Amino acid sequence: MITLFGTSLPWNAPEVLLIAAAVLVLIAILLLILRAASHSAGSVQPLLNEMAWMGQRVQSLSEGQERLSGGLLHVADAQASAQSSMLKLMETRLQDVQRQVNESLHGSATRTARSLGELQQRLETIDRAQEKIEKLSGNVLSLQDILANKQTRGAFGEIQLNDIVQKALPRDSYTMQATLANGRRADCLIHLPNPPGPIVIDAKFPLEAYEALRRATTPRETQEAAQALRVAVRAHIRAIAERYIIEGETAEGALMFLPSEAVYAELHANFPEVVREGFTARVWIVSPTTCMATLNTMRAVLKDARMREQAGAIRKELSLLYADVERLGTRVENLDRHFHQAAKDIEEIRISSEKAGKRARRLDNFDFEELAPDLAPAAPALPVAPQEAAK
Repeated sequence: MITLFGTSLPWNAPEVLLIAAAVLVLIAILLLILRAASHSAGSVQPLLNEMAWMGQRVQSLSEGQERLSGGLLHVADAQASAQSSMLKLMETRLQDVQRQVNESLHGSATRTARSLGELQQRLETIDRAQEKIEKLSGNVLSLQDILANKQTRGAFGEIQLNDIVQKALPRDSYTMQATLANGRRADCLIHLPNPPGPIVIDAKFPLEAYEALRRATTPRETQEAAQALRVAVRAHIRAIAERYIIEGETAEGALMFLPSEAVYAELHANFPEVVREGFTARVWIVSPTTCMATLNTMRAVLKDARMREQAGAIRKELSLLYADVERLGTRVENLDRHFHQAAKDIEEIRISSEKAGKRARRLDNFDFEELAPDLAPAAPALPVAPQEAAK
């Protein structure tokens, strides 16, 4: 870059090239002058002419340079004006872009705040659900603790059985914790009529072997747990048959209540021979669902038995009702006969009243000639009071 008249120009600009050419021409002229001076004085005039011509060219070049400088100044002013306009336009565009960016950032901040609020609400909902899950987990653990102990498990089964029996049967048709003649205490005794007779429901169940079966992970563990469950259920069936089936006191069968549908389904799905052994021993395995169905059937049997017990009283009441109906019929006939007699008497009274009215009118009109025929035959039939005879 080179600076001319306060303007920075590149080395290959036309103005720089013209100035360089002028300088070279001047150098060449000086060289020629020196050369001519060394040769002869006779050649000075042409050289002076040449120098005058060169001076005119240099003047022309100087004028052209001035014009070029003015043009460059004009161009520089135009460029500065365009640059200022461009800067203003860029500032305006930048302001618009900044405003749009600010609006976009504000909208994004608002949406982000809203999303964070919704996220906070969902997190609170999740926290509440987590608390409920923790409470439920605690309840499940408590239930597991209950079912892990034989005594508490038995109490749990008795409570569930008691609830089912209360919903299905009348209060006077069963006894909880009934003591039998052999000294055994039954969880529930249903007072069915003979036959079949009172039937016992036992609420205990062998859960340990079933839990071991559910926890088994290898074929060997599964086989051992299945065998243990089979042995436990068979022993429980035999115990129920020996303790709660008493000839002459209870029915010829008993119910083993399982307060778990899962155990009931497992027995019927994978241990059908154990269920058949229960049938042989007359011990029927029931779950909460099947127990409710069985108790509803027993309720129908109890209702039918009570109706048979009351059949004599019903027959007696029906005979008394029939006698009352017959008596009522007789009294209705008597009343109807009285009504007919009263109607006949009223009709005769009406006829006598009409005749008396006619006679009164004749007497009032002094129609004795018309009365004479009526009085002659009627006189013997009418009784005459002593007062009337005196008159």
